[in-house]
Amino acid sequence: MEFSLSTPHYLNTTTPFSTLIHNQKHHSSFSSSSSSAAISLSFSLKPTPPPLPNSENPTSSSPPTNQIRRPKTLKTTLSPSKPTSKIPSNPFRNLINPTHVPTPPIKSTTNTNYHPFTDKLWLTSKLSPPPPPPPPQKENPEENRKPIKDNAPQKNSDLPKIKFQQEGKIFVGNLPNWVKKTEVFDFFRQFGPIKNVILIKGHDSTERNAGFGFVIYGGSTAAKSAMKAVEFDGVEFHGRVLTVKLDDGRRLKEKTEERTRWIEGNDGVEYRSNWHKERDSSRKELRKIMDTEPENWQAVVGFFERIKKPSRGEYGLMVKYYARRGDMHRARETFESMRARGIEPTSHVYTSLIHAYAVGRDMEEALSCVRKMKEEGIGMSLVTYSIMVGGFAKVGNAEAADHWFKEAKERHTTLNSIIYGNIIYAYCQTCNMNRAEALVRDMEEAGIDAPIDIYHTMMDGYTMIGNEDKCLVVFERLKECGFTPSVISYGCLINLYIKIGKVSKALEISKLMESAGIKHNVKTYSMLINGFLKLKDWANAFAVVEDLVKDGLKPDIVLYNNIITAFCGMGNMNRAVRTVKEMQRERHRPTSRTFMPIIHGFARAGEMRRALEIFDMMRMSGCIPTVHTFNALVLGLVEKRQMEKAVEILDEMTLAGISPDEHTYTTIMHGYASLGDTGKAFEYFTKLRNEGLELDVYTYEALLKACCKAGRMQSALAVTKEMSAQKIPRNTFVYNILIDGWARRGDVWEAADLMQQMKKDGVRPDIHTYTSFINACCKAGDMQRAAKTIEEMEAFGVKPNVKTYTTLIHGWARASLPEKAFRCFKEMKSAGLKPDKAVYHCLMTSLLSRATVAEAYIYSGLLSICKEMIESGLIVDMGTAVHWSRCLRKIERTGGELTEALQKTFPPDWSSSHTLDVSSDVDSDDELDIISDDNDMEYANRIDDGNIMSRMV
Repeated sequence: MEFSLSTPHYLNTTTPFSTLIHNQKHHSSFSSSSSSAAISLSFSLKPTPPPLPNSENPTSSSPPTNQIRRPKTLKTTLSPSKPTSKIPSNPFRNLINPTHVPTPPIKSTTNTNYHPFTDKLWLTSKLSPPPPPPPPQKENPEENRKPIKDNAPQKNSDLPKIKFQQEGKIFVGNLPNWVKKTEVFDFFRQFGPIKNVILIKGHDSTERNAGFGFVIYGGSTAAKSAMKAVEFDGVEFHGRVLTVKLDDGRRLKEKTEERTRWIEGNDGVEYRSNWHKERDSSRKELRKIMDTEPENWQAVVGFFERIKKPSRGEYGLMVKYYARRGDMHRARETFESMRARGIEPTSHVYTSLIHAYAVGRDMEEALSCVRKMKEEGIGMSLVTYSIMVGGFAKVGNAEAADHWFKEAKERHTTLNSIIYGNIIYAYCQTCNMNRAEALVRDMEEAGIDAPIDIYHTMMDGYTMIGNEDKCLVVFERLKECGFTPSVISYGCLINLYIKIGKVSKALEISKLMESAGIKHNVKTYSMLINGFLKLKDWANAFAVVEDLVKDGLKPDIVLYNNIITAFCGMGNMNRAVRTVKEMQRERHRPTSRTFMPIIHGFARAGEMRRALEIFDMMRMSGCIPTVHTFNALVLGLVEKRQMEKAVEILDEMTLAGISPDEHTYTTIMHGYASLGDTGKAFEYFTKLRNEGLELDVYTYEALLKACCKAGRMQSALAVTKEMSAQKIPRNTFVYNILIDGWARRGDVWEAADLMQQMKKDGVRPDIHTYTSFINACCKAGDMQRAAKTIEEMEAFGVKPNVKTYTTLIHGWARASLPEKAFRCFKEMKSAGLKPDKAVYHCLMTSLLSRATVAEAYIYSGLLSICKEMIESGLIVDMGTAVHWSRCLRKIERTGGELTEALQKTFPPDWSSSHTLDVSSDVDSDDELDIISDDNDMEYANRIDDGNIMSRMV
């Protein structure tokens, strides 16, 4: 898949100058506050293009389409010795500086100095084609004059800062605190000779630096050396991404102004009382405890309570502390206590309170706080908007998140990567990846660097929709942009392959991550265990648990829940219960998801007493039963066909104050459908609809199964019409039920029509579809069509299974063609399939029922099948033994080799004297109801996976 590189609008050479002036006015508030900031440089290794010629008369002539007109009034006369005129400018960042008109760099493919890092932040250039460029706007000379006239005085006010700049001096930020001068010297020596290195010491520890410093280059090439060093802004140094900028003289200017004020006697120093000093000391100590012991809430609260007269600062710190813990009630209590003391909250305190409600996912209270802020005339900062957007993103309300994002865009001229990351996360959670891609593009065009978290968010979004290709594109782009993949990056890929069912691929990513020197964490191990649980591969799931223990990691509650699910899947229920007790000893509080697989396992095994004991154990552990817990009980009883007890659970739910949901009623409907009780199935369907619950495809599948099981195909057709009226599309399972219903009646024509309609609707047939259709052909005696169906399904990429061959064998036996049945049996074994008890039962019963004459090939075939059954240790039930003994009397009236061999598969208490006394319920024509039984198990598993087990992982 190819993707075209997108170009930001501010690099488009056809952009008119009026558009740049408009952007300049749009950022006027920002430019005034950043006049003393460090000079911004674009992260580019391209040489600076030659300056474009200025127009003589800006009001009378328009510039060419490939140039930007630079008015004469904006030129600044700077000393040639100053390096500022040689700096390659970033077109977007320089729009905020009215004294410098940006010159857009012209990318040339023939330029040998071009470096691929120029486009490192453009993720969307690999995801989707860029939007079309805006149409050229007609330039209005009057608009060009106004900003020039308004910004003219500002030009002179910016000039004095230049005298404080030192040639060859650069600012280096985000340094590790432990780094020494020699290491900084050795790193920056590659750009030129260094005169001095200055590291600013920390205020509390002079042995460590404050995280920034200055490098001063010497010699005649000092300016050029500084410019080379600045081009590597964003380079990685001992695990930190450095900020490298030219020194703007701000520090020297501040020292000069402070010295001037001191000489004039106006130093502005505030001499505070002892109470102020004690309060500052208490605030610093409180902040230190919060930073060093965030989990020890007793120490934090105890120290806060010992403060005699807390101020707004201490209250704000406590509200912020509770917000991070998600304790919105204590955060509100602290907020109200502050107001009771007569201390009015500021925007920061309100923001911390809103953050507490956002973490607690109570967005209604967060909105009430915002309304209170506006009533009190307190403006919302960009941080407040980011918290609101992130809060609605976590609750899945993308529309509300977008509303606050747009309001933030209107109120604030510049946004940051945090609020963009929150809104992108909101749309990724709702699987709206087109909108997420558009937001990433907007962020990149605004000149905001995409952090690695946004790459992870996009990968998670593509994982949710199962788009493997784009997820891999984002991962590769992450590495191209200079980011080092972390455990989160590889975890996103592992989660992708686990969700789409490619566990082998997930293991490859796991090995690749380990080869890169990155160790697994608990979450990545949980993902791998979850993948093996879906495959019901218990051995490998526990092998991953052993690897986790070897790495010295302690299981968390999610991992414990997966381990319990694995034990329940293996049928080792006692070990699952012991794991719960071990979990409690490790001070992990079990949840309802912990107990659901155990309750479901005992109910499924018919041990309702044990299931109810676990139910009481869950309540004693402080877990309140939910509707999903009761659904686990109902599902276990339904699978055991104990419908009366399943209905009694509904009464217990009512007593507990829990209303059944659509999954509860659908599970009961499937239970009655398996029994063919259409009356009860329709009764609970009516209850479900009257209570206003959602009608989904599972509900209609239960109705269709009940109708088809009872042979009421006209009622089934009425159900399909209602599905169409409700705009619920038919899936593969719906078609399988209908085809199996017509197969029961032997109506191959209706089944064939459904097969054609299925292909027309674009629904892919599966193995159950073809097996049901073959069963219809066999019951109708159309064995030629059944054989063609086998060839068709193999051409379609669907391989026959044991059930398919069993159906075909039964069809050939009913058609009195035993040689074809034997041939089909041999084909099944040559295909690598192992015959099960149903195959032997079907073949032997069919052949014995129709073998009135002991023909040679039938006789030898029966003997060989008997030997295979004896070698496999198969023992038939008493009814089958009676039926086979009656058939043997027709072939060998006085007994023989076949009778002797076949009786070895009879039950141990078999006696020939009881042959005539035991009645047989086996009928040759009704022996093969395995197709419908297989479908019943299939739908039970779908209820299991869709409604219950998905909530356990």
